[in-house]
Amino acid sequence: MIGRIAGTLAEKAPPMVLVDVHGVGYELGVPMSTFYNLPALGEPVVLLTHFVVREDAQLLFGFLTTPERATFRELVKISGVGPRTALAILSGLSVGELAQAVTRQDAARLVKVPGIGKKTAERLLLELKGKLGADLSLPGAQALSDNQGDIAQALQALGYNEREAQAALKALPADVGVSDGIKLALKALNR
Repeated sequence: MIGRIAGTLAEKAPPMVLVDVHGVGYELGVPMSTFYNLPALGEPVVLLTHFVVREDAQLLFGFLTTPERATFRELVKISGVGPRTALAILSGLSVGELAQAVTRQDAARLVKVPGIGKKTAERLLLELKGKLGADLSLPGAQALSDNQGDIAQALQALGYNEREAQAALKALPADVGVSDGIKLALKALNR
């Protein structure tokens, strides 16, 4: 099993990337949450991977974080949810948003993801209950502190989407206050 790829980012064409590892190019499918946080072409990159072998194909999927890969693996265990659907879900929802939707049993939130209908959303909520959500979060998943949550809400109130707000939060020190955090996040987003 291929668990991790480290090399140079050679190509980016959503949702696929090509990573050059000592002259061998590995093509990986990635969720948009990973895609948006990739370095520039020619830069080094490390991706956690999930390898799928089918009768007609061998597919490699890449993720920047352990929670994303763990969530992907939980999703593909569900009957009727293949790797492409799992990528679509992770492209439309962050791991935290999906966990909240599962905890709240919010099928309407899942239906907003392209390719997910009402029946699939209900099956996802049923299958993921107890495996993903506030009651049992995935190993390695980080809960936002109160300050980080307040900063994210402020950024969204200012018109930034959740992905942009989460990306800005990653650049902040863990113990930053709300007002300083908002200022630092705005500076990071305006670069």
